[in-house]
Amino acid sequence: MGREKIAGKERDRGQGTVFRAARFWAGAAFAAFLAAAAIYLVLVQAEKSMLEGYEKGEVYFALKEIPEGQMITEANMDEFFLLSSVDVRWIPETALQDPLQVKNLVAAGTIEKGVLLTGGMFQPVEEITKGMKEPVIAGFRAEDLYQVVGGTLRSGDRIHIYGSEEDLGTYLIWENVYVQQVFDSGGTIIESGDTSTAAQRVNIFLDKKDVEAFYTRLEQGSLRVVRIW
Repeated sequence: MGREKIAGKERDRGQGTVFRAARFWAGAAFAAFLAAAAIYLVLVQAEKSMLEGYEKGEVYFALKEIPEGQMITEANMDEFFLLSSVDVRWIPETALQDPLQVKNLVAAGTIEKGVLLTGGMFQPVEEITKGMKEPVIAGFRAEDLYQVVGGTLRSGDRIHIYGSEEDLGTYLIWENVYVQQVFDSGGTIIESGDTSTAAQRVNIFLDKKDVEAFYTRLEQGSLRVVRIW
């Protein structure tokens, strides 16, 4: 009987020790959680205070690559431009803050995705046609020209146009011709970012004095196109 009482007391003491240890570790874990939460709140508040200390401004970035010669219109502004807020210390005076500033202008060079846009990255289309006395837009169908670069022409591309005759061979007639717009079979404009739709109709800039010769050779089927990469 005495032995059973002693064993019972030892068992009770063991259970009490385990219970006190469990309470200790539970308390320690809870204290650690509170400490971590407090540190997190302090860091969040510090970051918020740091951010509030900077004045923000809204500017436009290139949402995707803008090819050289790409004309900016109200229809494609959302395709190429992304409005974002940044620290005003990083905004140059020439930063693009309204897309209408560059409406009907063309990219002066290829603009990479993510670049902060400035007005100087765009130029009037007249810069492209300044070597012409009377620039006009001439159009042709894909079937009018041999292959037409597999239907891959896009607005802003540059092409060389060659003549091909049996006795003279192939020779350059017009070089660095600017592609103004391209259309699919339904007459819808194909944007530069579309790499799958085949161009069925193409508009190009030509000098007025060259239009007659262009369409004459087009009817004869003696023209070839090379795209400049």
